[in-house]
Formats: sequence, structure tokens, C-alpha cells
Amino acid sequence: MHFRDIFSLAYRSVSANRLRTGLTVAIIAFGIMALVGILTAIDSIKGSLYSSFASMGANSFSIRNREMMIFGNGGGATKGNKKQKKVKTSNRNKRITWEEATEFKRRFAFPATVSISFNATGIATVYKDDKKTNPNVQVIGADENYLELSNYVLEQGRNFTDLDLETGQNVALLGHDVAVKLFGRNLKNVINNTVRVGDIRYKVIGLLGAKGSSNIMSADNVVLTTVNNVRRVFNRPTASYQIGVSVKSVEQMDAAVGEATGLFRIIRKLQLTEGDNFYISKSDSLAEMLFSSLSTVTLAAAVIGFITLFGSAIGLMNIMLVSVAERTREIGVNKALGATAPTIRKQFIYEAILISVMGGLLGVFLGMVVGNLMSLILKTSFVVPWLWITLGIGLCATVGLISGIYPAIKASRLDPIVALRYE
Repeated sequence: MHFRDIFSLAYRSVSANRLRTGLTVAIIAFGIMALVGILTAIDSIKGSLYSSFASMGANSFSIRNREMMIFGNGGGATKGNKKQKKVKTSNRNKRITWEEATEFKRRFAFPATVSISFNATGIATVYKDDKKTNPNVQVIGADENYLELSNYVLEQGRNFTDLDLETGQNVALLGHDVAVKLFGRNLKNVINNTVRVGDIRYKVIGLLGAKGSSNIMSADNVVLTTVNNVRRVFNRPTASYQIGVSVKSVEQMDAAVGEATGLFRIIRKLQLTEGDNFYISKSDSLAEMLFSSLSTVTLAAAVIGFITLFGSAIGLMNIMLVSVAERTREIGVNKALGATAPTIRKQFIYEAILISVMGGLLGVFLGMVVGNLMSLILKTSFVVPWLWITLGIGLCATVGLISGIYPAIKASRLDPIVALRYE
């Protein structure tokens, strides 16, 4: 018999037992849905992370007083600088003063852009007449290089001038989300207007272009003013400043980090025997930390999917064995009419593969829909996980083949005389 004839027989047999076929397809579909759904959601999260960290600048690093930590990997913490030497407890998290930051910017001779910034607050409310934002606006004190270092683009207005920086007068650059909230979609009257951050009035001198921020990092919900203004308005004696450095190419990163480490150790007056009491973190290394945390979730999803598929394989094999027992007389009739053992084997293997692939296709579709709910939440593009789709369908076909082999062999070995007499 040709492939088409054998496949037609297998399809008719599957269609004749709809309840049994439907239950088996559902079991396999839910296993594949769990696998593809979780992995699709992880791809959506990774896409959001890539866009977020790309906005921070791939060729940049920052100098902080505290170690950056990402919680994950079974509840532990992933540290942002694994090669950091141990520091005495009394010297750990020592704040970076204004004098140290400005001295570093003045003395750093490497061909790079240096910026000093200070996160004043992340819970500010910004007012314009009777309109106001939610109390979640970030106020950052910045210098003239902050826009370049953070990949912000001025949509309207101007950057900070030397006079703005020196005097610390009340001027501000508005993030796109803040401007839309206060001035509406028509942003023609933003420049030279005034807004109130808390109780302090600021003249708007610039509007930042939208970064298309994700829900992970709200880069557009921000108000930038000068560092000296933040030092005056948000006066905190224990404030620690952040230094950002951007180089022209990735190849210069290691050299720039080494130069920055050496210079800042001199500025901090550290002895040769003392470890660094500051932390240098790269934008790409922070992304790698998050991706390594997600790899644990990916592995867990794969294990869950394979366990479910293993259970589905056992269920499918059991159903095929039941099918062999129910159709013993049919097999006897086919053999009496001239059907060979290989033909009987192929028919049962095709049935198992057909049921398994049907479950796989349904599971892939459901998994893609469920996984892309994360894309809607994170406002990222729709993800079509071709790798997981191919892998899922391939796994289902393999499960069907393996599950169908033993029942098919058992069916093909039935004696036609005994089979015809079976009740």
C-alpha cells in the first residue's frame, strides 16, 4: 500500500474515536502550551530588556558607591561586579562626594564623555495649573553631558548652559510622558512655560524625545535639572553622586574601566593593600545578569514541558495498546485480505504521530497566545517563537513515533487466524 492509502486509513481510525483522540490531543496540547507559552513570555521579557538597556548606551559604564544587585537565581542576589575585591565593613558603601565626582571629571584624560548625576527623588509630583502627574516622577540632577550619555534626544528647546550649571537656577528638561500629562498631546507651548515640582517652580527649557520606555524602566517619566539646583533644593548631606562614562567604541571599554578605576582609587586616597570601595557597572553586564536569572526560568519551563510530554507519551502508548486490543478482529480481516506486517505497523505508527502532531499544533497555538500576553503587558512587539514552534512540533512527532512503535509491532505480529476468532 502507498503512503496516501495507509495515512487515509490512520486518519479514518483517528476520526472514528473522537472522544479518545480529543482527550489525548488535549493532554499533549497542554504540555506543549506550558513549554511554548513560558518560553514565548521569556522572549518577550528579553526583548523588553534589550530595548531598555540599549537606551542606556552599550558603550557606557557607571561608578557608584553601592554594588548593584539583581534578585533572582533562587532568591539569591546576582552581583553587578563579580571581580570586586573585598572591602572593610567600615569603608563599604562610602558615598561619592561632589568634590570627588567633579575632580574625577576634571582629571579623567581618557577620550571619553563623563557625566555627573544625582537621583534626587523618584516620587515627585509635577504640577501645571490644575493638572498634575502621579507621584512617581523621577527628578535627576544632571550636567551638560547627561543627555548624550543616556541617549536622550532633545525634541524641543536647548540643553543646560554653563550659566545654568554654575548658578543652579530653576530650569528643567521635561521627559515626554510628563509633558504629555501636563500639556496634552499638543506640545507646542511647552518651552519657556513653567511647571512646579513639589513647591518649587521651574522654567522649562527643553523637551526630551520619547524613548519608548518599557514597563521595566520608565525613561520618559522624568524631570532633569542641574546638579547644583538639586544640591540646593534637595539638600542631603549624605548624598552620593553617580559618575557615568561613555567611550566611542566597545573595544575601548576595558581600557577606560581600568583608567577610571586607577584614577578614582587615587582620588579616594586608597592604599595599594586596600580593595576598591566603589563599584563599576557596565550597562551590558547588568543586562547579562538579568538574562542569566531568566535562564533559570527557561530551564524550569523546559523541564515542566518535558515531564508533561513524557506523561503524554505514556498516555498515548496506553491508548494505542487499547486501540490494538479493540481492533484485533479488524487487524485479522486486513491480514486475511493481504495486508502485510509492515503495512499494519505503519498504520498504527501514523495514527500515533497524527494524534501527537495535532496536539502539538494546538499546544503551539495556545502557547503563542498565552506567551504574547506578556508582550501586551510590556508593550513590546508580538513574538512568533519559530524555534520553539519547530521544536514543539518536532517533539510531538517524536513522542508519537516512540509511543506508536510498541503497539504497532504488537499489532503487526498478531496471527490472522487468532485475530479473526477474537471476541
